[in-house]
This record gives sequence, structure tokens and C-alpha cells, in this order.
Amino acid sequence: MSLALKELLYKLADDQLILGHRNSEWTGFGPLLEEDIAFSSMAQDKVGQSLALYTLLQTLGESDPDTVAFTRNANQFHNCILVELPNQEYDFSLIRHFLFDTAEALRFEALSNSSYEPLAQLARKIRGELRYHTLHANTWIKQLGSATEESITRLQNSLVVAMPYALGIFEPSPYEAELISEKIFSGEADLQKKWLEKIEATLNQTHLHLPDWKTIIPVYGGRTGKHSEHLQPLLDEMSEVFRIDPSAEW
Repeated sequence: MSLALKELLYKLADDQLILGHRNSEWTGFGPLLEEDIAFSSMAQDKVGQSLALYTLLQTLGESDPDTVAFTRNANQFHNCILVELPNQEYDFSLIRHFLFDTAEALRFEALSNSSYEPLAQLARKIRGELRYHTLHANTWIKQLGSATEESITRLQNSLVVAMPYALGIFEPSPYEAELISEKIFSGEADLQKKWLEKIEATLNQTHLHLPDWKTIIPVYGGRTGKHSEHLQPLLDEMSEVFRIDPSAEW
């Protein structure tokens, strides 16, 4: 169980840390002051969630959270590629936020019933924090997805670009069967099915359309350390202070 559990925790923690950093890049650049604050707040939540997950890993024999977060290279990270992509314009960041946080809300809902009780307890806490994230995403998707021709077109184009990477969120684990049989997690296929139903239900309330996901080739690789060219520069920037002073607290 140990290897399967560690792999699961690493991908959960790495997703939160990397997207938390990307979201923080909107600080001072949001299209509205409220959005500047919202993305900064969500970034803070995600980094805090990653710390809690890395702390769980430490109890399983891994290095301390700072070492794990700030000293690994890109090929040692397990995050999906979606979260490491540059923010681009606000429409892309909003679509990524909607697609990823919908998946995360469902994932932590499932994990709140995990047979590994420390994870189940943490999942219940994170699940509560994610309610704000999904409310924020859904509100803006519904509003801008039904507003002007420009807003609808921009969101639709970003949705088409993001979908192959979003499907990569559900890249199967090599320990999938073990995680399911041990009742640690219900599995990526089950999560993807629920996610597709959820995002389609929200998009149906707008003028946006879910791309035909059955014809899309998912962008896999992130879960096994095969990342885009964008991750290593992000890690170098993120770990700059730690490398100067490893005794600093984050």
C-alpha cells in the first residue's frame, strides 16, 4: 500500500503547489481588484493544501515538506501538465480554474471516504475549502459564458485548448487497481466520468459547448515526470529564496 499511497499523495500535493504558484502570478495583475484578491486567496489555499499533503508524506518516510517542495527537479514532480502551463490571458486561467477545481472538488469528496484515515480527515478539510473555489469558477463561467460574443468566443477557444490537458488530470496510476481494491481511492476513470457530467451540467447553463472529448487525445506524462518546457523555469523561480536560505519558512 505504501508505494500506491505515496504516488497518490505526491500527485495531489504537486498539483496544488504548482497551480498555487501559477495563481499567485495574478497578484497585482487581475482584470478586476476582486479577481486579483480571489486568485491570490486561492493560491494561498492551494499552497497550504500542498503543505498538509507533503506533511502526510513525511509521516510515511519521505523528506520534510520544504525539501520535497523546493529541491526536486521537474522530472521528479507528479503534477498534471495542465497546472504548469503559463497563465496566458484571463480567459485561459479561468477555464483552467473551472476544469481543475471541479475535478479537485470531486476528488477530495471521494477521498473523504478513503480507507486511509489520515487522508480522509485531510480530504474533508480541503473539500470545505474547495467549495469557495468551485463557487468562484462556476459563477464566472456562467456569467462570462453567457455575456458578450467576445467573452463567449474567448472562453470557448480556451476550453478547446485546455481540454486535452484537463483530460491529463485523470492519467491512470500504475497502482490504480491497488488503490481501488484497498479502498484508498475510487480511481481516475470513476473521477473522470463524474467530472465530465459536472462540467457539462455547468456549461449547459451557458452558450459554451463541451468539446467532443472522445475524439481528444489526452496530454499524459506529467504523473510520471514527463513535463512541458514550462515547469523547470517555474520551479527555479519558486525555489529561489529557499536555495538562498534553506532555513527560511514558507
